Amino acid sequence: MARLRKKACVALFLFTLFIFGTMMGLRTLKPTDGFSDLAPGLKLLPVAAERMDRRSVSSEVVVSPIHVHAITDTKVVYTNSNPEGDIYYDVHIFYYTWFGTPKLDGKYIHWDHVLVPHWDPKIAASYPKGRHTPPEDIGSSFYPELGPYSSRDPDILESHMEQLRAAAAGVLVLSWYPPGMADDNGEPTEDLVPSLLNAAHRHGIKVAFHIQPYKGRTDRTVHDNIKYIIDKYGNHGAFYRFKTSTGKILPLFYIYDSYLTPPEDWANLLSSSGSHSLRKTPYDGVFISLIVEERHKDDIVSGGFDGMYTYFASNGFSFGSSHQNWKAIKTFCDINNLMFIPSVGPGYIDTSIRPWNNHNTRNRVNGKYYETSLQAALMVRPEIVTITSFNEWHEGTQIEKALPKKTLTRMYLDYLPHKPDLYLELTRKWAEQFNKEKEQWLM
Repeated sequence: MARLRKKACVALFLFTLFIFGTMMGLRTLKPTDGFSDLAPGLKLLPVAAERMDRRSVSSEVVVSPIHVHAITDTKVVYTNSNPEGDIYYDVHIFYYTWFGTPKLDGKYIHWDHVLVPHWDPKIAASYPKGRHTPPEDIGSSFYPELGPYSSRDPDILESHMEQLRAAAAGVLVLSWYPPGMADDNGEPTEDLVPSLLNAAHRHGIKVAFHIQPYKGRTDRTVHDNIKYIIDKYGNHGAFYRFKTSTGKILPLFYIYDSYLTPPEDWANLLSSSGSHSLRKTPYDGVFISLIVEERHKDDIVSGGFDGMYTYFASNGFSFGSSHQNWKAIKTFCDINNLMFIPSVGPGYIDTSIRPWNNHNTRNRVNGKYYETSLQAALMVRPEIVTITSFNEWHEGTQIEKALPKKTLTRMYLDYLPHKPDLYLELTRKWAEQFNKEKEQWLM
């Protein structure tokens, strides 16, 4: 019995020694050996952020690592909140002005979206055709609290700015087409920009431009677009400008479906030696390219872009939109002195306009999908986070207020058991957390 007791004591001593050694080993780990999975409200360990600068003013390659605070030509954002501290200019949200109603536009626009047929005629034959018939039947799986509205309605613009402010999203990223042009299902809306800028300005919100792939878009037409936008809107108080690490204050543009134009053409516009370069001119800016496929990374570098964003809210839909790839993309961007701007969304469902696309649906799970996406974005320590979207109702990515609705032919999804402002509240919660963590990263 005494021998058994002695063995037990020895075993207990060895076990205690093992636990003590393990704990001491864990305490020696650097903060960079892992990343916190903590939810908002819990504090992260401060980590000094370092990046490898690969681009100087002349775009020649250098190899020495430089601390993030060093004076370089890196397009690093140093954004902060408005003077009141209740909205954040490093939270950008995609916004659409393509909606119309008979009262203000002579007809319903976009709410009556066509049912897009599948490209394979055999598959297309299995799904309904036609278009939606508002106001009871709209091209969305959710129903807006404001009803099917017109983007031209001043009261709607005012309500939207109030909702954006409630969400703490400081930069509205406007889906933009040149004058006289529109998407396949819409009407030209460039004339709405002044009203939008004025409404945003009243609420302390800034506006950036999301240049769409209109028919005939080339590097040369984009040159003209940038000049037009800056000349016409650049002096407005709501026009968003971005502070680089060298202290330059430049407008920031998102270029949707940038991969449709060859990188060598973009280089003519965005490299300092390009034939019609915007660099070092009054029309220089920060130009952000869309990454969809992995191969687009090198094209974005050779095209002369300053960064990349992912847009799509369906995790796994593309290489760029897959959360599991964000760490590798961010590393690539750091090495090449680019910004990585992940895009997050509350969910995805576009079967009201693409009834055959159910496999890309991402259930909201009462906000959990959104919070998982936001946490994945913060884990790569971005300078900016983009949200897809405020009001892309067709693809079910909106954070705008929605309400329960049932008609004779439709049962719309909703945010129950939560209130219509659930996603505005979640956005504010994570915007605040993002900025708290950012202070730690830049220590």
